[in-house]
Amino acid sequence: MQHVLTPYSGGTPPFVRWENGFDDQELDWLQHQAKNAQTRASVGKGNDDFDVTKIRRSDVDWINKNNETEWLFNKLGHIVSTLNTRFYKFDLTGFGEALQLTNYDHSEQGMYGWHQDYGSAGAPSRKLSLVLQLADPSEYEGGNLQIMTSGEPINVHKQRGLVTVFPSYIVHQVTPVTQGSRQSLVAWITGPEFR
Repeated sequence: MQHVLTPYSGGTPPFVRWENGFDDQELDWLQHQAKNAQTRASVGKGNDDFDVTKIRRSDVDWINKNNETEWLFNKLGHIVSTLNTRFYKFDLTGFGEALQLTNYDHSEQGMYGWHQDYGSAGAPSRKLSLVLQLADPSEYEGGNLQIMTSGEPINVHKQRGLVTVFPSYIVHQVTPVTQGSRQSLVAWITGPEFR
């Protein structure tokens, strides 16, 4: 089931969503993996001149495609392909990177400030970003995925299993988690550079 979250007039919508793409067992497995993430999230590469915690506070883990996870890549690929065909019509080549599982915990007010998903220099060009909400909204407070489309940020609806897709150049953030913890899966779909 697909929905456009925000009205738009004939142009490219800033973000779209997909509901009910995953069952509870699949979401439970992914959420468990995210809760056990132990790698400190970073920002960019090779720059130690600033305090990363002012920009990003979370733990991450990565999912590569293999026999155990092929189902996940297939489902996400179907969702992105369908939404891209209907709304964006970007020239895409697929998943250029591993999928990222993220855990934002209230103990440090887990967050990720305003940013765009440019990716690393020399890596495939990120064209679409995908966020799959793994935590039920009753499990945390704060932790809003916000997307900036004009002068005011828009809060993406909190719903376990909701997939939100948007162009990777859109500015977005996750606000601080104030109670509980929030888990998500993030993927980037790549393609030739925009012209």
